Amino acid sequence: MLFLLTACTTGNSNEEIQQVESQETIVTKDSIEVLAENLQVPWSMNKRGDTFYISERTGHIMKVVGDEQSRQKVVLKKPLATAAEAGLLGFVLAPDFSNTGKAFAYYTYQDDFGQYNRIVTLKLENDVWEEEELLLDKIPSGQYHHGGRLKIGPDGKLYATTGDAATDPVIAQDVKSLGGKILRMELDGSIPADNPFANSHVYSFGHRNPQGLAWTEEGLLYESEHGPSAHDEINLLKKGGNYGWPTIIGDEKRAGVESPLFQSGADMTWAPSGMAYHNGKLYVATLRGNAVREFDLETGKTKEVISGLGRIRDVLIEDGILYFVSNNTDGRGTPDKNDDKLYRVELGGL
Repeated sequence: MLFLLTACTTGNSNEEIQQVESQETIVTKDSIEVLAENLQVPWSMNKRGDTFYISERTGHIMKVVGDEQSRQKVVLKKPLATAAEAGLLGFVLAPDFSNTGKAFAYYTYQDDFGQYNRIVTLKLENDVWEEEELLLDKIPSGQYHHGGRLKIGPDGKLYATTGDAATDPVIAQDVKSLGGKILRMELDGSIPADNPFANSHVYSFGHRNPQGLAWTEEGLLYESEHGPSAHDEINLLKKGGNYGWPTIIGDEKRAGVESPLFQSGADMTWAPSGMAYHNGKLYVATLRGNAVREFDLETGKTKEVISGLGRIRDVLIEDGILYFVSNNTDGRGTPDKNDDKLYRVELGGL
């Protein structure tokens, strides 16, 4: 079995959407190693040493060590919501996880007062993760567009992506709302003194449904975002920046609004999710795109580098190895036998 990888279109904030010269790379099945199977709607990947911890939207953490995998229970203080795209989403291990067993999680819940997202700390003891501290609550939620990515930046702060909740997109332009934003906080949930808006967790605004974050060695922060009926975006984030939704989309221009580095145009949908940076390139998991897509920050070109495995939710790069998880069991894909899976491939072979 072969996976045929072909270059496609690219978006650029300074140019019209154009066809990139076609290229082909052949990656054999033997080059892509399956590390784990039968994942239940996986969302976020973490790796410490030889151990993976993968959040599952159903409310578990899958632990993978070599050929062994075990599904760990997560005990939350609020019931998980069952809305589309909702559940246990973002998950990131604390820097001192090896000593404390601590992690951060982003999940959607529903109670008597409504449906919201919240950011909490979890503690691992005896193979059970239990919610401990609430860091931020009442992040807007709806049937769709929860955002949900958590990452710890090189500055030691916790970043979170939040969606516009679909029901009221204009909240993305309201800096007093937590919806449609990139949030930034200290690891105890407090507001950093150098955030761009006084007494606010908001780092940037005007986002529709952002699901990916990645930093370069120089500390530049990039973000991936679902657009409306295509017009998906890859953005370079600026502190306090306005990224336009819902006032503009794609390559539309407006004073005081940041334009995307890449956008998929009107005729192509990537549905980008998790992302990672390596050697001047962003590697982005795409759901509707059914691929891992490479974005070259120097040339402005993009192409698929992994395809044929269905929907891809998250990626992770370590020591020249690309790890990624499929997401065919989320109700929108066509699961193969033993889906979903955790994969491994050497970047040098792409």
